[in-house]
Amino acid sequence: MKIYTLTSTQHLPISRQQAWEFLSNPSQLENITSSDLSFQPLAPLPEVMEVGMIFRFQIKPFLGIRMNWHTEITHIEEGSMFIDIQRSGPFRYWQHEHRLIEKADGVEMRDTVNYAMPFSVFGDIAHRVFIRKKLEDIFEYRKQAIASYSENN
Repeated sequence: MKIYTLTSTQHLPISRQQAWEFLSNPSQLENITSSDLSFQPLAPLPEVMEVGMIFRFQIKPFLGIRMNWHTEITHIEEGSMFIDIQRSGPFRYWQHEHRLIEKADGVEMRDTVNYAMPFSVFGDIAHRVFIRKKLEDIFEYRKQAIASYSENN
């Protein structure tokens, strides 16, 4: 299984606590997800995150195909980081670390995603052809949405 890594870093001119309150609130997920993914929670999203929580939603990540995606919060360091892992969904493996690093002039938000494609060599070809770019676009949209939030707080 080939593991890919995608890292996205963003500086926010807000306190780490402000960033944490936004980022750790699962109900904000809809606000930072591009409408082209057709993100639909399958149950109301809570406002407080806890270890062991499983989020179930549907998305259209590729080619307009609707898929269920279930992720679990597996680790939280209050105020600084959390990890979610895909339990079922479009990837063979998905682990996403969300980390906040305090800086003198705000906070650095760093996302690190380790993931593997399904379908062996065919998944790896799809990754090279369009999936890597799609993931980069998703994180770019997310950066813009979070920047907009930080400007207004």
